[in-house]
Amino acid sequence: MSGKYKAAIFDLDGVLVDTAKYHFLAWKELAESLNFEFTQKDNELLKGVSRMESLNILLHLGGLAFSDEEKEKIAREKNERYVEYISKIDESDLLPGTVALLEELQYREIKTAIGSASKNTPLIIERLGIKKYFGAISDGNIIKRAKPDPEVFIKAASMLSVLPGDCVVFEDARAGIQAAKNAGMYAVGVGKKEDLPGADEWIASLGELNTDKLF
Repeated sequence: MSGKYKAAIFDLDGVLVDTAKYHFLAWKELAESLNFEFTQKDNELLKGVSRMESLNILLHLGGLAFSDEEKEKIAREKNERYVEYISKIDESDLLPGTVALLEELQYREIKTAIGSASKNTPLIIERLGIKKYFGAISDGNIIKRAKPDPEVFIKAASMLSVLPGDCVVFEDARAGIQAAKNAGMYAVGVGKKEDLPGADEWIASLGELNTDKLF
């Protein structure tokens, strides 16, 4: 049905830009400093998960336990490593099809927002030069509950003044797909079908999207 949805909400990491590799490097360096190995397979467990929950998973993998105060310090150290990496990104780090899709949605007057758990969202979109495409930013700086809780997407819809059922979410993480469905939104999985169960459809990249079908 053409014109079915009024808004598009995008996760950031892994959908618009490949910052996931920098998260992995920062977590891997942290694990090495704690004397255990952290692999790409382990990293899949952290996709779409908040920073503190990611740390809890990582520490569990390493068989380590720390006080809440110690964990806050470790999480800050990880974020400092990550910020050092992303402070060097630019437009060339945008994933294929990103700008073309955002420009098309802007032309069609489809409302757009970012819905990301990352507290570094403002820095990333500034570095990428894409802030102008979004009418709202719902991120880790304003939400209290991480995906799969739908708060980040519900808040994005509210900021755009649209109903949840009028939104399409683009996600590359299982927790994000679940959050979108919990919000009552149409979920497009950016990645493999087997990796993103529960999505309404799947695309390999934003460049593959058939916008006429959704908007």
